[in-house]
This record gives sequence, C-alpha cells and structure tokens, in this order.
Amino acid sequence: MSETEKFATSLYGPAEKQMAEALVEIERQALADEEECDCKEGMFNGLTRRGVLMGGVALGGSALAGGRARAEAPPGAIEYEVQPDPTKEQGRLILDDGGYGSRSQFENEVRWRYPTASIDSSWSMTPLASGRGMITPSGLHFERHHAGIPTIDPQTHELILHGMVDQPLRFTMDDLKRLPSVSKLHFIECSGNGLTEWAKPTLKTVQGTHGLTSTSEWTGVRLSTVLEMAGVQDGAAWILAEGADAAVMTRSVPIDKAMDDAILAYAQNGEAIRPEQGYPLRLLLPGYEGNTHIKWLRRLEVSDKPFMTREETSKYTDLMPDGTARQFSLEMEAKSVITFPSGAMKLPRPGFYEVTGIAWSGRGKIAKVEVSADGGETWQEATLDSPVLDKCHTRFRLPWTWTGEEAVLQSRAVDETGYVQPTLEQLVEVRGLKSVYHLNAIQSWHIAPDGEVHNVHA
Repeated sequence: MSETEKFATSLYGPAEKQMAEALVEIERQALADEEECDCKEGMFNGLTRRGVLMGGVALGGSALAGGRARAEAPPGAIEYEVQPDPTKEQGRLILDDGGYGSRSQFENEVRWRYPTASIDSSWSMTPLASGRGMITPSGLHFERHHAGIPTIDPQTHELILHGMVDQPLRFTMDDLKRLPSVSKLHFIECSGNGLTEWAKPTLKTVQGTHGLTSTSEWTGVRLSTVLEMAGVQDGAAWILAEGADAAVMTRSVPIDKAMDDAILAYAQNGEAIRPEQGYPLRLLLPGYEGNTHIKWLRRLEVSDKPFMTREETSKYTDLMPDGTARQFSLEMEAKSVITFPSGAMKLPRPGFYEVTGIAWSGRGKIAKVEVSADGGETWQEATLDSPVLDKCHTRFRLPWTWTGEEAVLQSRAVDETGYVQPTLEQLVEVRGLKSVYHLNAIQSWHIAPDGEVHNVHA
C-alpha cells in the first residue's frame, strides 16, 4: 500500500485527504537529504545544511537576506568564517549581527510548511525532536494561517468591544499596554495535530506527527479586565472574537472562559509578539484548541448565544460514529509524546540513553507521565522537570538502557483531573474514524535491532 492510499475516503474528505497526502510528501522532501552519523548528533533526524538551502519555498525556508547574511547560512543565522584556533585571534565584533541576535550558523532546525496550492492558507510544524526544555523558540513556534500574514501598524490598530455590554469600548495598543498585565507560560495546539495518524502510522517524524503544538511565555492584559471595564450584561454567555487578517477569522468563546484565564497577548517570550503569531495583538485561551486563539485581534462582541461561524460548524467539529457532530469540543485533552528517540532517528549502538519528551493538558497541570519500552506491557514513571505549570508543556525524562533488541517506546500522560491519555484503540472505540480532529492517543516508536526508529501503531 502506498503512503497516499492510506487515506480512505470513509475517514478523509477530499480536502482532508489532499492535506494528508501533501504532508507525507513534504516530510519525504525534508528527510531526503538526511545523513547518517555515528556520533551522538547523528541520532537526531533533521535537515542537513544542504537540505535547508535546497528546500526553498516547500520547506518555508530561504537564505537569510540583508546585512552580512550569506546564502550559506541557515535561516536565522549569519555565515562567518570558522577560526582554526579561536584562542589565537580576536573574535568578531559586538553588534556585528546588526543589533538583534542571530543563532549559530551550525544550528539549522526549521519549521516546514504544509504545501497547500495557495501559500496564503497553510501551516508550519515545530521541530519538536530538537527542542530543549519546555519553551519553543519564537522563530520555531508552529503557524496556521487562512489568508496569509497581515502587516499591521500598531499605531493604528484598535480593538473594539461591544454587544451585550453597558459601555462599548475602543482600545488602542497604548490603551491596552497601560492596563495591568500578566505573563504566563502556555501551550497552543492545533486540533488537527496528528490528523494523518488515525487509521495508519503515516508520517515518519515527531515533527510530522505532533509538530502543531508549541509553548511560549505570553504577556498581555486579562480579557476579564476589559470586560469588567465595559460591564457585561445579564444573560451574556458567548463572545465573538474576530481577527484583522483577510480571512477575518472568527470564533465563539464561552464567557466563562473569557472571565477565567483568557489573555489579550501583545508579547511573546519577552518581546513583541511575532507577526505570524498575531502582531500586534492576539487572543490567548489557555488549553483551548489553537483555532480559537484569534490572531490580529480587532473585535470582541458579547452575546447570549454562539455565533456558529464557519470554523465551529463545517470545520473543527468531531463527527461521531452515530453520525452526530460533537461541537465546541474546545479543551485539548491530556497528551504526551517521546521526542527522543523518535521517528527517523537511529541509535548508533546499544547502551544508555535518556528517553525524553513533552506532555500537556488543556485541563490543567500534568500529574504524571509513564514510559513503556515494551509496547505498553509494563510502565515506569518518568521524572518531570520543574516547574510543572498549568496548561503548559512539561518536559519528562527517563534513563533507559537499550539492549540492542527490538523495543516499542510509548509515553502516557495523566493530568491533575485524573484523566489518563488513552490508547488509539480506546479512542477509536469511543470516537470512531469519521473525524480527523483532537487525536490525543498514545504514540508508539518502534526501535529495530539496527537502531532505526519508526512510527508504528502498537
């Protein structure tokens, strides 16, 4: 069976089938130039420098333009001549990068883009396998756009709040930044994360299977602050959030969520939010599916009922086995994935390895992560890195000695509500195979005797 034949029409509609097939192809391109290496770094899949430079538009990357950047440098880096002995000569000058820091020319991790027919509506995947800790670099945070990335002048951008409020309000960015602010670390995950993996193990890497999730520190004003200023009227139950992109993205948000922990975010990881993440303002709804975190936020309308927009009717709903549709399934349930070792890597020899990965839940904190090396027959509790935060990626680790025999690595997350990450079989038994959204099943990585790591269903 070919890779594209895996997407049965009973599960994938024409659009979803096209998306899944294209994801297979872009991952194949990304891995085409991978090189083997007996050194430790050789265990990690990733783009070689040649792969990055040859990837072009399909990989969403290009040579860094402007300043002293040269074509040889990976995206985000500047190429400098390597010193034969850096102890024998002076290094480059301070601010030689123009005043905004660049990464090392020897680091080449990039997001890769789903190759839609139109480059205006697409998404890019975070390279989770190369991640360290729990925070995603801003430049590697996954993206999802429906009409390209708008260029918005913050001096003219405004947020309108109206509807079932006592006093409609208009805020400039300066108005919002004068209000009390908060900084919180939270993950965002697209509910289509893993859409190719329901029926068959399809994509090879963790970037492909799980790359539509990232964690950042977000800074902004609590949504409850501006709602209290406007005075929410009795009977109000929903808020329409609207973006200023060409798609005019809209989603309905429960008023209880808006008053709880929602943030009007204008900063990410200590600096202004990136344009692809919604500059100058985005809505952050911790734990909710990514499509609700409206970017380039321009309008909030308070109402007594949901607005039934395109993104919560024909899209982002879960078709159940009995033909009914589960709507407003907003919370992302507990999930985890092992990022090392993971698909398309190769362990060079038997011996000690640290198994590591990330876990997260839209319901709160991660309470426990267990790891299995025998396909779920036995489990061992992993160590969680501190701090363990609410609705945030949590890094887990477990020392493991590989004997050189076949193994199947899995991780299983438990959140503070007691919810246990299900197996794929358990999830399909309840949800069926009529929807591609909200896949949070246990991921399996098969390790062959030669050290090759493959995506499997176990």
